[in-house]
This record gives sequence, C-alpha cells and structure tokens, in this order.
Amino acid sequence: MSRARRTTITTADGVRLACTEYGPEPSARSTAPAVPVLLLHGLAGHTAEWDVLAGLLGPGHRLVGYDARGHGMSDRLPEDVSRAAHVRDAVAVIGQLALDRPVLIGQSLGGLTALLTAAAHPDLVRSLVLVEAGPRGPAPELPGKIGTWLDSWPVPFASADEAVRFFGGGPAGLAWAAGLEVRPDGLYPRIDRDVMVSCVAESAVRSFWGEWDEVRCPALVVRGGAGAMPASEAEEMRVRSPAGTRVEAVAGAGHDVHLDSPAELHALIAEFLH
Repeated sequence: MSRARRTTITTADGVRLACTEYGPEPSARSTAPAVPVLLLHGLAGHTAEWDVLAGLLGPGHRLVGYDARGHGMSDRLPEDVSRAAHVRDAVAVIGQLALDRPVLIGQSLGGLTALLTAAAHPDLVRSLVLVEAGPRGPAPELPGKIGTWLDSWPVPFASADEAVRFFGGGPAGLAWAAGLEVRPDGLYPRIDRDVMVSCVAESAVRSFWGEWDEVRCPALVVRGGAGAMPASEAEEMRVRSPAGTRVEAVAGAGHDVHLDSPAELHALIAEFLH
C-alpha cells in the first residue's frame, strides 16, 4: 500500500473533518471494484491509529478514515459533540467522499458511532466491525473516569519517548504518542479535556440497546481478551441481533485491539468480509 492522502470536508454545521484515504493513487488502482471501508477511531484518538490495519486490509478495499470532531487535525472545539452529531459526520464523509455502502470499522466510541450510523441509515452501511464497542449503558461513572484519566497526562510531555512510556509502550504507546502535537516546550494533546468528557455524556445516562435492535446488516464484534468490553455484552449482542452477529475475542489484547494485535484483528476481519 502506498502513501495516505489527506483531505478535509466540512459538515453541515461548519465543522472541518480531516480525512485520510489509504491506498494506491486513483490512476494506479485495479479495475476490479474495491469494497469501501470507513475507519472510526475511539475517544481521544486519531485516524493514524489505523495505519497498520489499513496496510494489512489494503488490497481490494478503498480505505478511508477521519479524525472525529474534537480530535486530531479536525476542529478541536465543536459546539455539538452529541452521538447524533458524530453520526451526521459519518454520513457526511460517506456522501462527500462517495463511499458506496461502506463497511464501518470502529473501535470503542468510534464503534458506537458506527453502530448508531448503521441503525439510523441502514441503506448506507454494508456491514459492521465493532472493536471493543457495544450498546451497554448507562455508565454514570464514565465522565468522571475520562476526566481523571486525561487529568493524569503529564502535559506537556517532555519527549516522545516519555509519552510512549506513559501510554504503556509498545505499538499502542507509539500510536498514542504519535497523536500529540509537537511544540517548542514539549508535546501536547490535540484534544480538549472538557470536549472529551462531553463526548461520553450520553453513555453516562443511557444505553443504546434499542438502536442495536435496529441494525439490519451483518456484524462482527471483537473483544480484547484483556479489554474493557464484557463477554456478556458481546454475547447479548449476538443473541439479540436480527441480522446475524459473530463474536470473537483476541487473547492478550487490551482495549486497543487494533494496536495490540493488528494481525489477529485483520485475520478476523478478512474472514468476516470474505
């Protein structure tokens, strides 16, 4: 897979979203139709988290990711960070980049956006891959946990190495550190703490099981064996799914399955999409 190409779209409410398309230049593409795939990262993350998986999935797929509103290179202080706004963003990217019924692959909060998009716009979505993401709730402790976690970041980070160590080292630590902004006095998050807390406000007060019951496309739910998603939630998703849902666990992976075990995740996705 060759270089990623970056572009920006603007949503109906004026928010600029930074998008990345992976793969060969359009002139070098195969004449065979490529399956479009939209990649949605999790809370406080960024699109480049998907780089390794995108490289593995590459052949036969048109892969597009974007920094969610309030994240990365997208507008950092949007007025609306509701779940509905995130769904509208996914729909805007699908429409403006001409993705014909894409597969939605989302991790954590990005997975919830994917789920809600499929529920609200069944005609737009081919299938779902939800990584450590589901409809469970309400979780009244969540905003406080997110705020405490973000407050623990030693900002500014003195160096990239310090940031990698803080985020746990390994591929996950490298990916999280890569999302920081380099300034003369250190590395800073490309997110606003209060915006991130607001992004999870709805999950604090409600569940999304009703929306899950409206999903009509095939779905693959992937848990990390050492992740945050309970096996019981994934199993209930399978049982309640009207369209058929496959549930898998990746042993040894944490919440960031796409970073901890990209090859294993790729194998599951490739089999699911085959």
